[in-house]
Amino acid sequence: MMIAHGIDLVDIAHTARLLADPTDQLLIRCFTFQEQDAVGTGTDREARLAGRLAAKEAVMKALGTGFSGGIGFLSIEVVTLPSGAPTIVLHGAAQKRAETLGISSWLVSTSHEGGMAIASVIGLADQGTPR
Repeated sequence: MMIAHGIDLVDIAHTARLLADPTDQLLIRCFTFQEQDAVGTGTDREARLAGRLAAKEAVMKALGTGFSGGIGFLSIEVVTLPSGAPTIVLHGAAQKRAETLGISSWLVSTSHEGGMAIASVIGLADQGTPR
């Protein structure tokens, strides 16, 4: 059962500028070490990071919190399943908020084209999970 939906759009060039700025530390502020390793290197690294950033912001929207109640980028982790599909793993206050809403799993879709990255997330409840 669908509980919540969030969507977000991120400018890839802006993400690239933040990554290039040594005073910003976007990687440390927004991505776990596991996420940084999963994205790796290459010409589309900025686009992949922007997609993950969009997914994190979409989760905040689905949770209905934005940046409040102790929920931030590092409490939301985008993980790649063995199938190659992305999913969400929550930590701390984000996990507690999802439990309060009855969200037990996520459907995640990300894409990038034309200088923009987009992500859509759907929070799902198990059939037996009360809301």
